[in-house]
Amino acid sequence: MKQSVLRQYAQLIAKMGANVQKGQEVFILADLDQPEFVKLVVEACYKLGAKKVTVDFEYQPLAKLHYRYRTLTTLSKLDDYQIARWKHYVDVLPARIYLVSEDPDGLKGVNQEKMAKSQQRIYPIIKPYRDQMENKYQWCIAAVPGKAWAKKVFPGMRASQAVEKLWQAILFTCRVDEDSDAVENWEKHNASLREHCNYLNGLGIEKLHYTSKNGTDFTVGMIPEGRFCGGSETLKNGVVFNPNMPTEECFISPMRGKAEGVVYATKPLSYQGQLIENFHIRFEDGKAVEWHAEKNEALLTKIITMDEGSAYLGECALVPYDSPISKSGLLFYNTLFDENAACHLALGMGFADCIEGYLDKTLEECRALGVNDSMVHEDFMIGSPDMNIDAICRDGKTVPVFRKGNWAF
Repeated sequence: MKQSVLRQYAQLIAKMGANVQKGQEVFILADLDQPEFVKLVVEACYKLGAKKVTVDFEYQPLAKLHYRYRTLTTLSKLDDYQIARWKHYVDVLPARIYLVSEDPDGLKGVNQEKMAKSQQRIYPIIKPYRDQMENKYQWCIAAVPGKAWAKKVFPGMRASQAVEKLWQAILFTCRVDEDSDAVENWEKHNASLREHCNYLNGLGIEKLHYTSKNGTDFTVGMIPEGRFCGGSETLKNGVVFNPNMPTEECFISPMRGKAEGVVYATKPLSYQGQLIENFHIRFEDGKAVEWHAEKNEALLTKIITMDEGSAYLGECALVPYDSPISKSGLLFYNTLFDENAACHLALGMGFADCIEGYLDKTLEECRALGVNDSMVHEDFMIGSPDMNIDAICRDGKTVPVFRKGNWAF
């Protein structure tokens, strides 16, 4: 891949993604797969005026060793220096960049019970810090190829060929090429997403009804003060950033407790280095009450039962079936991409910024209106080429939103 194109992508992540401000600290979390690209992102952050850039590397084989050999007590504790870092995040509100490249099967064989219990115990320690930072800092999740991930997406190729092919797919879906300005491309894309959101927000939607020939027949209620969002987000200080690269969705946080019916997943769900495949979930009174997966059902159960809120929905996202990612014909085995190829739902935490006027409300006030709270937020894809979605509006009208997998307006 040409260095000039990779540099443009790095600059896009730093500027349009995290929108690093002069004098701001930046924390980057990355896997070990693309250190040279991480270097480009660090340089791009400094050129935007970053005060300090800290990089933390992760490595799945080490994570497996930690879960194998550490005791549950040790896994469930944060040491003083780790607490100090969370306090530092709250104090300085750094920009956060996540560069994902992990192997979709990289944690296969890990002790799921031990992992889940340690996360359940450590979350209450972290939660107060996370809540204090909610909607106060910029963050961006983007992707770079890892060899194992690339081989999963392109199994018939040599590793080097697969990595190059995955680079091409990532850059295409992120609107980066040598013949155009990636920032301009994103500005146009954000404007298009805003137009769709504005139309949806003008309908006064009370609930959405999803149907598909695969068996999906599902209704979910909206929060009266809720609003569809998409593309860029704006902080109270006026800083605009793009949290996901790529993104094709118009999303909203539904009313906790208002979901009925069954939904069938149309793509595998990659969760903590393992794949959950061919599953469905049935909801009653907003809560997942029955589910089945052909592969890794125990892991699906772990997600749904992680805490009180994990069985409820935190997001409904609308993505046309003819989106660029879907048109690529690729299954990425990575939620950042696969969620942008199809309509999806998310179990767990909802978004306070999906509430009208959220900048002038507390996080507690937004949750009191019906935004779900949970330690998890896991998207799963339900969109299909024959999916229809109707908006049942507060004025009694029924308005088609999707027909045959795509926008009906």
